[in-house]
Amino acid sequence: MSEHSRLQHLPIALFAMVMGLSGLTLVWQKSAAMLPLSPAIGQGLLVLTGGLFTVLLLAYALKAVRYRDAVRAELDHPVKLSFFPTISISLILLGTATRHSLPDLSIVLWGIGAALHLVLTLFIVNRWMHHEHFQIIHINPAWFIPAVGNILIPIAGMTHGQVSISWFFFSIGLVFWIILLTIIFYRVIFHDPLPGRLLPTLFILVAPPAVGFIAYEGMVGDIDPFSRILFNTALFMTLLLVTQVRRFAALSFFLSFWAYSFPLAAMTIAAMVYYQQTAANWALGLSGLLLAVTSAVIAWLIVLTIRAASRGQICVPE
Repeated sequence: MSEHSRLQHLPIALFAMVMGLSGLTLVWQKSAAMLPLSPAIGQGLLVLTGGLFTVLLLAYALKAVRYRDAVRAELDHPVKLSFFPTISISLILLGTATRHSLPDLSIVLWGIGAALHLVLTLFIVNRWMHHEHFQIIHINPAWFIPAVGNILIPIAGMTHGQVSISWFFFSIGLVFWIILLTIIFYRVIFHDPLPGRLLPTLFILVAPPAVGFIAYEGMVGDIDPFSRILFNTALFMTLLLVTQVRRFAALSFFLSFWAYSFPLAAMTIAAMVYYQQTAANWALGLSGLLLAVTSAVIAWLIVLTIRAASRGQICVPE
C-alpha cells in the first residue's frame, strides 16, 4: 500500500496513544514527587509524548488537506466522531504535564486545549441531539471522551489560578458522566454485547470518576464525602474490569487496546492522591501495584502497536 493511501486511512483514534503516554508521564511525575524515584523517567516520557503528538498532528492535518472526504467520513461515524476530542485532550494533558517545569508553555497548551475542547464538545453534543443515523447500539464508553473529557481541565486550571473556568468545565464533565453512564449501562445490559474491537473501551468507565476525584480534590484541597464517592466508584469500576480479564486477554489486537492506558494511569494517580491525603497504607500499596501494572500495560501496548505497524495492519481500510 502506498504512503498516500496510508495517509488517507490514518485513524483519528491514534491520538488515544498520546492520551495514554501523557497519563503515564503524569504517573511517573507524581511518583517522583512522593516516592524516592528519579524524575528522569517522567521527563523522558514527556519528550516522547510531545514528539508523538507533534508527528500525529502534522500527519492528520495533512490528511485533512488531502483527503477531506476521509475526515468527513470519520466525523459522520458514530464511534470515530468521539475520538476527535482526543486532540484537545492531548493538548490539555501536555499542558498538565508541563505545569511545574514549563509554566509558560503549560498555560498556552492548556488554554488552547480547553478552548478547542469546548468547541468540540458543543459540536459533538449538537450532533448527538440532531442526528439522523445514531442508534442505541452505537453508544459505547468512547462516547465519554467528548463531554466527560471536560473534567480533566481543572487539574492544570487550578495550578494556573483559573478557578471559575475549572469549576465550569468540571460541572460539564460531571453531569455528562452521569447521563452517559446511565445510557451505556442500559445499552450493555439490554442490547447485544459490545463487539470485540470495542470491548477494551469498557476501561474508559474508570476514567471519569478517577479523574473527577483528582480534579475535585485539587479544587477543594481536601478529601470530603463526595471525593470519597468518586474515588470508590473508580476503584469499583477497576475491580469490575479486573474480573473480566479473561475476556480482554482473548481479544486480537486493535487500536482500541489503547483504551486500557489512560484510565489505568488515572486510577494510579487517584490512588496516589488518596494516599497523600489519608496516609492509608493500603492506598500506598495500591499505588505501587498500579504503577507497575500501568507501566507494564503501556509498554506492552507500544510493542503491539509497533508490531502491527510493521505488518501493515495500521492505516488500512476497515
